[in-house]
Amino acid sequence: MASSETAAAVQRDSEEHATLRRVAVSSFLGNFIEWFDYASYSYFATVIALVLMPPGDPTVALLETFGVFALSFLMRPVGAFFWGHMGDKKGRKWALATSILMMSAATFVIGLLPTFEAVGILAPILLLCLRMVQSFSASGEYAGAATFLAEYAPSNHRGLYCSLVPASTATGLLIGSALATFMFMTWGHDSSFVTEWGWRIPFLLAGPLGLITHYIRTRVSDSPVYQEMQEKLEAKGESDDKPIKLLLTKHLRPLLVSFGACMLNAVGFYAVLTYLPNYLQDTVGYDAGSSSLITTICLVAYIAFIFLSGRISDKVGRKKMLIIACVGFIIFTVPAFYLLNSQNFAIILIVELVMCLLLTINDGTLSSYLSETFPTEVRYSGFALSFNFANAIFGGSASFISIALVEATGNAIAPAWYMVAISVVAFIAMCMTHDNSKKKLTEIQ
Repeated sequence: MASSETAAAVQRDSEEHATLRRVAVSSFLGNFIEWFDYASYSYFATVIALVLMPPGDPTVALLETFGVFALSFLMRPVGAFFWGHMGDKKGRKWALATSILMMSAATFVIGLLPTFEAVGILAPILLLCLRMVQSFSASGEYAGAATFLAEYAPSNHRGLYCSLVPASTATGLLIGSALATFMFMTWGHDSSFVTEWGWRIPFLLAGPLGLITHYIRTRVSDSPVYQEMQEKLEAKGESDDKPIKLLLTKHLRPLLVSFGACMLNAVGFYAVLTYLPNYLQDTVGYDAGSSSLITTICLVAYIAFIFLSGRISDKVGRKKMLIIACVGFIIFTVPAFYLLNSQNFAIILIVELVMCLLLTINDGTLSSYLSETFPTEVRYSGFALSFNFANAIFGGSASFISIALVEATGNAIAPAWYMVAISVVAFIAMCMTHDNSKKKLTEIQ
């Protein structure tokens, strides 16, 4: 009798681990697809401008290409409301399985778009429409994947498992960068292969990757935490049909605090991983090849650091980690920008690695922190709204504001002071929050 009970317990543990692996893989892949597309669009921007935009001034065409990218960010808040609402109302599984199909389908179709030469102005219009669909569907991906993973993960390893989501972000950027670099070094920016089919390959890859992710997500049940909440509501004869209203009326304070915490993540991520390479080349006048190599090294380090940060946050708590990140950026950012002007490869690499470490202390902790801030009935909504609004307002504009500050003040260090100001706001927000890292998600009210 005892042996049969032991065998049954072992089988249950094995099934739980298998389910957790499927959830982890699908969470990683879904977010990877989003950021692989982001990297591909950025690195192939000059080619996309040549193929899909009106002929003429290359600079104008490139600005139009990035204009399409920027406009698509307007759909992030809209998508946050929709996916947050549906993720809390219909379940995490439904929202994630549906959003990945929309996002990967739109990305795949971008790879099939006809050229401007073939269809005229319809080409950039179609590109904008598809980017809007991508942005709308992707706005539920990060929040949903992290929420789903947090609700499945063991309480004492929640930070480590949730760090998979930001790790997939850096992996998407790294693979996208590597693919673009390989093509450009092998065939050149303006070769017939790259302009006709090469730039389309990363977008077409989203099709099969999206189907694989969708299949994995349909093979798992909704999280035990969410199912438990639904069973309690059914027992009371109630339903969670207005999660956004509940969030805005009963959980407004943690929502605003979370928005403040996400501001540093939004500005820090885009500043460290996308703006600094441009800053080194355009403002400092540093070699483009060396700058690209440093960025690649930092992305690899970021992936390693992110898991370490998630693991440490399980030991010391999310609040301490996020405050350390804020204080680090407040103290180190201005000296870092001065050191970047040294033109010395080793110094620049060390500075960017330190900035990257500070960023991962924030990134590796934020997804688990946001998952633990809101109760189950509004967890998806609270995460999606705070994260996406911060990224739409501050993340998408980080590079633009940094460049504008340099132009307006004539001071190359001006972006550093902007980063410090954002860090101060995030620090104040974190001082006002509660640390729920030691609690079960069902205990959070």
